[in-house]
Amino acid sequence: MFLPALIIGINFLTGCFLRGTAEDTQVTYKSTATFSGPEKGIKEPFGVAVRDGSVYVSDGEAGAVLKLGNDGTASVVVTGLNTPSAIAFLPGGDLVVADTGSHTIKQVAADGSVKIIAGVENTSGSADGSASSATFNAPIGIAVSEKDGSIFVADTYNDRIRLIRDGHVSTLAGSSRGFVDGSPSGAKFDTPLGLALWHDRLLVADSGNLRIRVVEPSGDVSTLAGGGEEGFLDGWLSQAAFANPTAITTHGPRVFVADGDAIRVIGRRAFPFVETISDEHGGYLDGPARRSRFNRPSGLAIGPGGELFVADSDNGSVRVIADGGLGRLLSRDEIESGRTTAKEFRELQPPRWPYDPPSNPREVAGTLGEIRGEISPENKPTWFHNGLDIAGAYGEVAKFIRTETVLDPRSTDNFGKSRELLRLPTIGYIHVRLGRDKDDNPFPDRRFQFVRDASGRLIDIRVPRGARFDAGDMLGTLNSMNHVHLIAGRGGAEMNALDAIVLPGIGDSIAPVIESVELLSEDWNHTVADGGSIRAGEKRRVIVQAYDRMDGNAERRRLGVFRLGYQILSGASEPVTGIDWRISFGRMPSNDAVRVAYAPGSRSGATGETKFRYIVSNRVGDDGFSEEFLDFGGLSPGSYILRAFAADYFGNKTSKDLRFEIER
Repeated sequence: MFLPALIIGINFLTGCFLRGTAEDTQVTYKSTATFSGPEKGIKEPFGVAVRDGSVYVSDGEAGAVLKLGNDGTASVVVTGLNTPSAIAFLPGGDLVVADTGSHTIKQVAADGSVKIIAGVENTSGSADGSASSATFNAPIGIAVSEKDGSIFVADTYNDRIRLIRDGHVSTLAGSSRGFVDGSPSGAKFDTPLGLALWHDRLLVADSGNLRIRVVEPSGDVSTLAGGGEEGFLDGWLSQAAFANPTAITTHGPRVFVADGDAIRVIGRRAFPFVETISDEHGGYLDGPARRSRFNRPSGLAIGPGGELFVADSDNGSVRVIADGGLGRLLSRDEIESGRTTAKEFRELQPPRWPYDPPSNPREVAGTLGEIRGEISPENKPTWFHNGLDIAGAYGEVAKFIRTETVLDPRSTDNFGKSRELLRLPTIGYIHVRLGRDKDDNPFPDRRFQFVRDASGRLIDIRVPRGARFDAGDMLGTLNSMNHVHLIAGRGGAEMNALDAIVLPGIGDSIAPVIESVELLSEDWNHTVADGGSIRAGEKRRVIVQAYDRMDGNAERRRLGVFRLGYQILSGASEPVTGIDWRISFGRMPSNDAVRVAYAPGSRSGATGETKFRYIVSNRVGDDGFSEEFLDFGGLSPGSYILRAFAADYFGNKTSKDLRFEIER
């Protein structure tokens, strides 16, 4: 008989299954700080575990497990692993590692020696049996029983929960990809990731199903929380919505979940309720927990004082949520100093175009920072374009432009749609029919794992964590969008690809075009025409309609502008102020800034007219964004010139003047 979510929720109230003491509930988790970060040598923290007061973290990119000192300094426990993921300790003190890239479960002794507990090195499969012959498919989640050392494994891309006990591997629950509660052989999971033991039950972060599942000792499966809808809806267990539950851990009556870019908790109140204790948007921000931001958190562990350690993967940091006293609150400057610069990014690997021949330039069809959608009275959705569009022909083969290993466990999305994508650590690829030709025939490449329905029709694709691709390997073929959208930089820290990649032979000798300059009133209703007048003390919005072009592009192609600013001159063309560059797209701004950068009437997309109307009196750049105005209060009555500037990445610059009078 399966335990419904309601009964499980009641367990929170009665305390039947709580393992801790009253002290377990005293931490309020009100503050987030950085415990260790990139400056300590961490690249992609994923799994995290705590033993004897020390914090251990796996680094999937470095292929290592690190031990963090009290000051966050990292020392190497072991190297030479292949995309390690979750970690946990055996009762005797040895470390268990889900070595995802090698399809094995490994044991690391205190002296750093490594042996395979189960699985066959570099061989994927789903066979049960002796530990030496059983096979896994890129396992990610791990939990270890403190009673007898049994090891539970989220065999992620087999969609099963496996059990390693007494030298034997068996399937505890799960059969094929899907969602079914029920018996061990009938239950179904979808890309299960994090695991945590909750007394004798096993909790599963069932990422693809957007649910938290429960596996009984018998293997029977039920759902604890989540109704299958995607989002960040707090509420009763069955009503709550999750975005991408990835990691899970327990502490007394509480269950913590790393979900998308947020941290969620169940059981903090006197009734079974899911609530979000961080900001749900991606980013990097320390301080009050509810406002703090994470970027693909992938591992959770409870410290000796009840604090919550978070492996903040795409921020390259280990963070801690507690009540203060641990870690440091990093400033914006400190966070920025830890990020890869465009120059460093360029030097990581030699550039190539995403087609063959790899050195032949192609037409650039879109750049970072362009508006997508339309700013209109209907308040339609808008967002920033976060990459570089490289034009090609429908069905043309696209290639990987860098050698990389997949780190995101759910690296693909939008199968069969125009925005089908694959995300690697430093490069993302969109608008590509992944792993198959223009007729949807799969490439003979096992790194692309396809899902078919009962009739044999392709319905999805997964590219597992740990899959490695070399520059020049086949990525897929172009879909109806007829271009590859390249994203440069890690998720949440995307850079302007023109600067970060510098593709072979690319060039631009054409200056941007400024179509118009306007001075609009604060209420948007009145504009100053060329030669018009403004009363002293007024504030105005500076609106510049402009676009860029590039060598080799069709004349009709309109691209976004890299930088915009303005200068005030006297009527005799003598500078009154220097050039103030107000908008810059060196890095991807927050999408919250779209309506700060672009004025009503701006629009761009796959169809229709492209129009970029920039609000150049506002500020948008690497250091944030703000709504501001051009204040004429400091200018004496007389004749003046507003000179607007637009510049491209390659240094071409243009300007356009608007003359005006300031009246008394």
